[in-house]
Amino acid sequence: MASVTFDKATRCFPGMAHPAVCDLDLAIADGEFMVLVGPSGCGKSTSLRMLAGLEEVDRGSIRIGDQEVTHLPPKDRDIAMVFQNYALYPHMTTAANMGFALKMARMPKDRMRERVREAAAILDLQDYLDRKPKSLSGGQRQRVAMGRAIVREPQVFLMDEPLSNLDAKLRVQTRTQIAVLQRRLGTTTVYVTHDQVEAMTMGDRLAVMKDGLLQQVGTPKEVFAHPANTFVAGFIGSPAMNLFRLPITADGVRLGSLTLALPHDTLRAAGTGGATELTLGVRPERFEALSPEDLETPGLDLVVDAVEDTGSVAYLHTTAKLGQDLVPVVVRLPGRPTHGKGDALRVAVRPDAVHCFSAATGLRLPDTAPAE
Repeated sequence: MASVTFDKATRCFPGMAHPAVCDLDLAIADGEFMVLVGPSGCGKSTSLRMLAGLEEVDRGSIRIGDQEVTHLPPKDRDIAMVFQNYALYPHMTTAANMGFALKMARMPKDRMRERVREAAAILDLQDYLDRKPKSLSGGQRQRVAMGRAIVREPQVFLMDEPLSNLDAKLRVQTRTQIAVLQRRLGTTTVYVTHDQVEAMTMGDRLAVMKDGLLQQVGTPKEVFAHPANTFVAGFIGSPAMNLFRLPITADGVRLGSLTLALPHDTLRAAGTGGATELTLGVRPERFEALSPEDLETPGLDLVVDAVEDTGSVAYLHTTAKLGQDLVPVVVRLPGRPTHGKGDALRVAVRPDAVHCFSAATGLRLPDTAPAE
C-alpha cells in the first residue's frame, strides 16, 4: 500500500481550448478511499488514467509512495484497475480471469490458486469459479473484475465508474460491498464517478472537479456542509441546493416576503467591489412549509409543478416569482405529500440555515455555516 500525490499534474489534448486536467494538486493518504466526482468532461477519468499511466502527463508529476511514476509504463506502477465494462475474457472461467495477471507474472500454480480462492471467498464467488462471464449476472461480473484486481495485491486500486452498467438496486448493493471490501483490505483506492450519491456514501474524502480544475477536497460531510462555491453547492446533494441571486439590503436579503438577516462579515464580503447582489443557497430539506393559518407569516410563495412521493418524504418541484423572474425551487417535506400539482404553498427558512456566495465569483462568503 502507498500514498498517491498529484503535483500540478496537467494533461492537454490537441484541439482543446483548455487542458483536460489543469494543475491538479491532490494528496491521497495511504489506505484512503478517495472519490473523484464531477460531471461528464470534468477531467476525473483523465486524472485516473494519468495515474494509471494510460495518459501522458504534460506538466507536473505523480508519485505513488516515494516513487515518481510520471513517465513509468503502467506495468511498473503496481496498480490494479477496475473498468466500467468489466473487461473480462469471455472464453475464460471466473478463476482463469481472476488469475490471468498472476499467470502472466509466472506465479507458481499452487500459490496462484490460493490467491484466487482467497479473493473468491472475500467476494462470495466460490460457487462461480468454473463459470464463464456469459453465465454471470452484471453484479457477479463486476465482482470478478474486482477479484482480478485483488489477487494482484497492488499498492493502489483504480476504479473507473465500475457501477455504471448495473441497475439501480444492484448499484446500491454493490457500492456497499466495495466500501466494506476496501476498508477490510486497507488498500489505497481512487474511485471515479459522476454520481454524487455514490461519492457521498463511499468515499473517505471527495475531490470535486469541473472543467479540468479541482474545486474542493474534503470529507463528504465537509463538502456537503461547507461547499466552496456555487458549483459544488449545486452538484453535491440530491436534490441539488436551490440557488437564488438576490439584492443585498441593509441587514441581509429578502426572499419573497421573508427578510433574512445575515452576518455583517457576510454582507461586507458580498459588497466587495461595489456588488449589490449575492447568491443565497437553501437545501430542499431546509424549507419549512407554513400551514394555511400561518399565511400571514412572511415566506416564499410557490406554485407546485410536480410531486415526487417516495413514501417517507415528498419532493415538491415548484416555481417562485422573484421580481420579474420565475425561479424553479425544490422543497423536501417529510411524510406523504399533502400538496398536488397547481397548489399554492408558502415556505419559510431560518437565516442560520442558508449558504451565501459571491454573485460575482461564486465563492463561498464568510458566514455562520448551517449545521447540516
